[in-house]
Amino acid sequence: MAPKNIQDVDLYALLDIPITATESEIKKAYRKKALKCHPDKNPDDPKAAETFHALSDALEVLTDASARAAYDKVLRAKAAAKLRHQELDSKRQKLKEDLERREKEAETNKGGCNLTDEQKLAAEIERLQREGSRLLMEEQQRMKEEIKKTKGLIFQPVWDSSLNRIKMKWKADKNDPNNGGYDEPTLRRFLKKYGDIIALLVSPKKKGSAIVEFASKEASEMALELEKGLPDNPLTLKWVNDRPVLTTKKEIPGPSLISDRDYESVVLAKMRQAAERQKLIEEMLKEENNKS
Repeated sequence: MAPKNIQDVDLYALLDIPITATESEIKKAYRKKALKCHPDKNPDDPKAAETFHALSDALEVLTDASARAAYDKVLRAKAAAKLRHQELDSKRQKLKEDLERREKEAETNKGGCNLTDEQKLAAEIERLQREGSRLLMEEQQRMKEEIKKTKGLIFQPVWDSSLNRIKMKWKADKNDPNNGGYDEPTLRRFLKKYGDIIALLVSPKKKGSAIVEFASKEASEMALELEKGLPDNPLTLKWVNDRPVLTTKKEIPGPSLISDRDYESVVLAKMRQAAERQKLIEEMLKEENNKS
């Protein structure tokens, strides 16, 4: 998700598009850029995940009408201010900056309801954090499918989330009813931007502990690298098994053998598998609590 100082980043320059770009042009530019820097295609580049994450921020803000309008207003204001600064001599510019600083301090001390353009943009970013981005998830899924097609491999590494659980810890007093500020919805809000979550369980007995399974390797690795959680009580994420584990299987393409008549039984089977996985995680947490 976009950082709070998103107004300091030129999202249009990041995607190499004009400020008048349509949503279709924004998506096209995102796909072109994201394909080049996707972590799967740049395993040796430590900055690939960070660049990919920044492109995702740009897509998320610029394809949301309200967030883009707020961002554009701040961008235009900064451009106009820059032009005005260039036209002032150094003495007049210093006087102007002192005046603007005093006005901003006075506005802040007022505590009124009038929001600055920067505050409005920050509010839109917070809204996107709360709501998540369906479009971003769709584009990232499209990216995974395109990369998979270009590889053309018979044997593909397979990600088994049950073998790649991530342990999360944070500071929490054993008598703290708020568990250090974290619960299942709060953790899910922080983590869902990296990809689909298979399972997430907060330890019911040990404060400051949880386990999560992501549907993909890249989502897990980005969460481990980038997620910090609450600023005043940061998260610590690490693999349960010390490192990611990949297995392999031969993929044989072909038509689905599942008929409409079998659909209900397949759905029930998947529900049972999900329940069993959640039970396994609960047992793992229970064993860990007993060791502590």
